[in-house]
Amino acid sequence: MDINKVKGQWQKLSTAIEDVDYSASGYDYSVSLERDKVRDFAALMLAEGFYLVGLMAVHVTPAIEVVYQFAHVETRCRVMARAFVDEQVEMPTISDIYQGANWHERETRDFHGVVFVGHPYLEPLILPEEDVDLKPLLKEEAKLKDVAAVRRQPPEPAPEPKAKPEPKPEAKPEAVKSQEQS
Repeated sequence: MDINKVKGQWQKLSTAIEDVDYSASGYDYSVSLERDKVRDFAALMLAEGFYLVGLMAVHVTPAIEVVYQFAHVETRCRVMARAFVDEQVEMPTISDIYQGANWHERETRDFHGVVFVGHPYLEPLILPEEDVDLKPLLKEEAKLKDVAAVRRQPPEPAPEPKAKPEPKPEAKPEAVKSQEQS
């Protein structure tokens, strides 16, 4: 896989791409998408040999954000792609591109209420059918955090060590005369 070629294709579909320190975050790239580009991005990832690790949602302001995690089959390259739902809390399905997305999308609907448009069987997966309106992971409006507050922040640079002051030579105590010397 030529990562520079793949990143060039991502740029055509994304609003932002960030190189991320894998040892600090567990992924190599963070990609921000518009919701109408999610399917094209998923198809590109499949064509380039990436598999879907999982997807989830995060309830933040300004809207619920759906987070997709991809990893490459042959090389260690992990990608976190994000897109906000629209006003109707909808996102296009990728379950026809990645079959494994089926259950992830159903679970995300159960817990966050995200409707994946075009999903072939968007029925409750975990919650009982009579609790279809229960969205246990949605937060109260007053408790929502801004998306920037929950995103990974680059580590702050380590402070430069302060120069240590030169040690002052200790004053030697004057010799105490013994009584025999006096």
